[in-house]
Amino acid sequence: MGATVAIVADRIGWEERRLIAAAPEAGLTIEWVNDESLCLGHADAPSLTRYDAVLIRSRSYTRGGLIATLAEASRVRTLNTAAAIRACENKLELRTVLRRVGVPAGDFRLVLSRRDFARALQDVPPPLVLKPVFGGMGKRVTLIRHADTAQSVYDYVEDLGHGFEQASLVEPYLDGGTSVRCFVVGRDLVAAAEFASAGEDWRSNAALGNQSRALDHDPDITKVVDGVVDALGEGIYGIDLFQTPDGYVVNEVNHAPAFKAVAEATGTDVPLAIIRHLQEVLT
Repeated sequence: MGATVAIVADRIGWEERRLIAAAPEAGLTIEWVNDESLCLGHADAPSLTRYDAVLIRSRSYTRGGLIATLAEASRVRTLNTAAAIRACENKLELRTVLRRVGVPAGDFRLVLSRRDFARALQDVPPPLVLKPVFGGMGKRVTLIRHADTAQSVYDYVEDLGHGFEQASLVEPYLDGGTSVRCFVVGRDLVAAAEFASAGEDWRSNAALGNQSRALDHDPDITKVVDGVVDALGEGIYGIDLFQTPDGYVVNEVNHAPAFKAVAEATGTDVPLAIIRHLQEVLT
């Protein structure tokens, strides 16, 4: 009898349906488990222990990290690991982890107050990007082109009222309008695509429906991707890169990456790659 894998997520999207449909050919069964119904905390994790592995695809980084932590504590095999999810969730931690092992992650300043923000403006003059430490899919990422509007923009950060949400990074704006999405399964770069901002939105993010095209596996890209995997461990990642005059730098790493756009751009059978990786992990 084949192994049974749980997809832990808050909903079944395009990607999850493709994984569930592809599993039987590999002798696997994949079932959706709502991440709002696990009630973890019991040492034996009864809501998960009947599965041979759990694939964390919660859109919420916070939920994903908490669930992975408790699943691992109950000796449930988890993809990705709790440590990897926590690093992906926290942009500051990710940059720190990558810098420690020599992976280029770009310049930034941590902003926890308006005083921090004023100092950051001196170190990183506009145009600059202000983004939350915790978050994804391009949400609340703001391009500030002019110094005379910066303080007004920061009013909105300050008025959120919660330190968790106020924690931000200021980064230089890398003008170019494109980013590279690298889809990694295990240790392998299985697909790479360039995403370009479309219409009036400056953000080049696949979740925003931007234009895309396939990229060859550039050795410079592969080197950065290998460094990220060395730092975080094997897993399933969406690694976003920016190209600079000094080479590629890591912008973000996603722990539960969407793959519809990169699969359509490159023609790669991403679900099959993931299913094969699950087979290897469970062997």
